[in-house]
Amino acid sequence: MITPEQFARLARALPILQEADPDLVREFQQAAYFARIPEGHDVFNEGDDVDAIALLLSGAVRVYKVGETGREITLYRFGLGESCILTANAILNAQTFSAIATVEQEAEAIMIPSPIFRAWVDRHELWRGFVFDLLSQRLSSVIEIVDEVTFRRMDLRVAALLLEKSRAGNPISITHQEIAAELGSSREVISRILENFVSQGILSTGRGTIEVLDARLLEETTLR
Repeated sequence: MITPEQFARLARALPILQEADPDLVREFQQAAYFARIPEGHDVFNEGDDVDAIALLLSGAVRVYKVGETGREITLYRFGLGESCILTANAILNAQTFSAIATVEQEAEAIMIPSPIFRAWVDRHELWRGFVFDLLSQRLSSVIEIVDEVTFRRMDLRVAALLLEKSRAGNPISITHQEIAAELGSSREVISRILENFVSQGILSTGRGTIEVLDARLLEETTLR
């Protein structure tokens, strides 16, 4: 059970709940529960049964796949007011989880048990619309990743990633291995690309940090 205050907090992050009818609000408060999930915790591993779905009140969760060679690739992240498409899919289709979901920043979440989640999709049009919108949005983002991995050169993807992260703070606290895991490459390939950028005067690198020295050139690289 969640408190009215916790429901109100979730409704601010998830505006569709402000339109919910009294029955759904009452069921939500009775069936859902609050959870605090520490940074670094694996919410699900590949092949896990899914007993609940999380709606985040704070923090961030990374969802990724690991290949047979051990390489990782990020599928998507979700944060405030968002949830996980693979969790929803596993619940609706009675399947196990098909990736790994790890908490990157300590998270607070409202958890909905799987049977309740499935029943709401059947019984509440508002909730059904939310779930289908979630599936549609995340599917589009995953297709974009597939397009990038298949058709876009790795140096352009590295440049785009660093340009995006530099806007939040420069220098960037990130390792070569973390970039490789994010983009589904190897550390060796990423290191060669970064060395090339350094030789062009676009970047400088330190231990666990990368500084963008010429954002204009880096942006031009992404447009090649």
